Amino acid sequence: MTDSPAPLLELRDISKSYGQVQALRDVSFTVGKGETVGLFGDNGAGKSTLVKIMAGVERADAGSIFWEGKPAPLGSRRASAELGIEPIYQDGALCESMPIWRNVFLGREDTVRGGFLRTRRMRDAASDILRSDIEIGAHIDTDRLVSELSGGQRQAVAIARAVHFKRSLLLLDEPTSALAVRETEALLGYVRRLRDEGVSSVLITHNLHQAYQVCERFVVMSRGRVSLDAARDEVTLADLTNRVLDQ
Repeated sequence: MTDSPAPLLELRDISKSYGQVQALRDVSFTVGKGETVGLFGDNGAGKSTLVKIMAGVERADAGSIFWEGKPAPLGSRRASAELGIEPIYQDGALCESMPIWRNVFLGREDTVRGGFLRTRRMRDAASDILRSDIEIGAHIDTDRLVSELSGGQRQAVAIARAVHFKRSLLLLDEPTSALAVRETEALLGYVRRLRDEGVSSVLITHNLHQAYQVCERFVVMSRGRVSLDAARDEVTLADLTNRVLDQ
């Protein structure tokens, strides 16, 4: 027998308090390579705090974090990004007053000596990324301002940015909440394709039906603890819905 591979990301016994409020209590959570995990819970359940710790925005008070089986003391956005962890929020965390191509390379600009931007090179690269990698953004003019884009197009730009820079774990925070039906289906399809290409995802959503379509495993949180961690073949959609509503 051979040992099973270490998870891509593993959090063990994570606790976090904000003053007298205990946001997380001894939470353990894993994401495998090429796995899509649904993370559920009512407001105040602790899921947002857990995601912030994974993203490096917050630092845990106690517990251990491992990346591919090795200790990974996350505590800053830079440390998390260097591992390949990319949060994608509802608004994509994009700069609305800038064109698409600037947003794709924001903070990672292609420059020549002296710091001058390689504008044409970045424009062409952004067009190639959206056309070849992100099907839902294939027809977007990269000179358009982000403020002119639909919700689905903004999500496409945010995902394009993450994938282009070789992110291996996406943290998708309510990604479909502002999307039309067609855009939602396209986004879920792209999450499936990313999984097939070995990219892992954590999908934070209140829409259990959508999550059940794309996730292999489900984690339900309640009052700062994990109350359920089950594979899709271990729980029905009805059971999952009841479990979330009973919290």
